[in-house]
Amino acid sequence: MAALSPTFRRHAALTLCLISATTFALGASSAGNAAPKPTEAELRADLAKLGKKVDKLIETYAAKREALEKARKAEAVAKTNMRKAEEIYAEAEKEVDSIAQIRYQSNSGSLPAMLFAPDLSGAAMMEQLTAQQSAHLQGFAGTLTRRKQAVQKAAQLADDIGDEAKVVEKQRKDAEDVIRDIKDKLDRLVPTGSGRLSNGSWAPQLPTGIDNITDRTRIMREAVRKRFSLPYAVGCYRAENDGGEHPLGRACDFMMSTGGSMPSAAHVKLGDEIAAWAIKNRARLGVKYVIWRQRINHGSGWRAMSNRGGVTANHFDHPHISMF
Repeated sequence: MAALSPTFRRHAALTLCLISATTFALGASSAGNAAPKPTEAELRADLAKLGKKVDKLIETYAAKREALEKARKAEAVAKTNMRKAEEIYAEAEKEVDSIAQIRYQSNSGSLPAMLFAPDLSGAAMMEQLTAQQSAHLQGFAGTLTRRKQAVQKAAQLADDIGDEAKVVEKQRKDAEDVIRDIKDKLDRLVPTGSGRLSNGSWAPQLPTGIDNITDRTRIMREAVRKRFSLPYAVGCYRAENDGGEHPLGRACDFMMSTGGSMPSAAHVKLGDEIAAWAIKNRARLGVKYVIWRQRINHGSGWRAMSNRGGVTANHFDHPHISMF
C-alpha cells in the first residue's frame, strides 16, 4: 500500500491537534486541581473554529470520494480494454499459427500449385504475411502489458484514495463528536424562562417593549439566536388575530427561506435542528409547542396537521415556536 501524501499527513496532523486541544480545553483536569469551566464565549469560539474545520474536512472527504469513484471507473475501463485486447491477441495468434501451417504444407507440395507458383512469388508472400502477423501479434502483446499496468495502477490508486478517505472520515467524526460535546455544554447554559412557578407551571405574561412580546418569548428568541446562525429574519408579534399566539406576543417564526419558497436542504436541516432544540429545552424555556413542516409537537412527539394551502401556511419555510 502506498504511503499517504505529505500534504495529507500535515492536514491530518493539524486537524487532530485542533481536536485534541479543544478536547483538553473542554474537559481536561488534573488530580485535585480541576480545570476551570469554559465560559459561554469560549465555547462559542471553539464551536466556530471546529465548525469551519469540519466544513473543510467534509470538502476533503467529498473530494477523496469523487477521486475514488474516478479511479474505480478507470480500473473498470482498463479491465474491459484488457479483455478485448486478449481476445484480439488470441485471434491474431491463431492466424499466425495458420500461416505457419500453410508454409509447412507448401514445402510438401500438398496445397494447390497455383498458390505457390513461381510467378505468384508464393514463398515470398508467405514470408511477408508471417512477418506482418508476427508484428501485429507483438503489438497486441505490448498493448496487453500496458493494459495490465493500467489496471494495476488504477487499483492501487483506488486503494490509496480509499484509505485516505477513511482517515478523513474518522477525523470528521472525531471533530463532530467534540462539536456535540460543546453543544451539550451550551445547552446546559440555556436560560430558564421567566415566570416559572414552583409547581413547574408558568405564570401568565403580557407583551412588553417595542417588539410587543412577552419576556418569556424574548428569552427564547434570544436563546435561539445565540445557539444557531439564523439565515433570515425572525418574526414574532403579528397583529392579525388568527387564534394563535402571535397576536398575544407568545410565538416566533424562524424563517428558513424568503418569498414563500421552499428552503434549501441545508436550511431544512437547520430548521430540524431548531425544532429539536426547542422541544429538548421546552421545560426550561416554557415552550408550549413547536410547528415545523406541517407537523406539531407539544413535547410528546410529532403529529401531522391539516393542509392550510401553502408553503408558509403549512410551516415548510419556518419553525414556529409558541410559548406558555
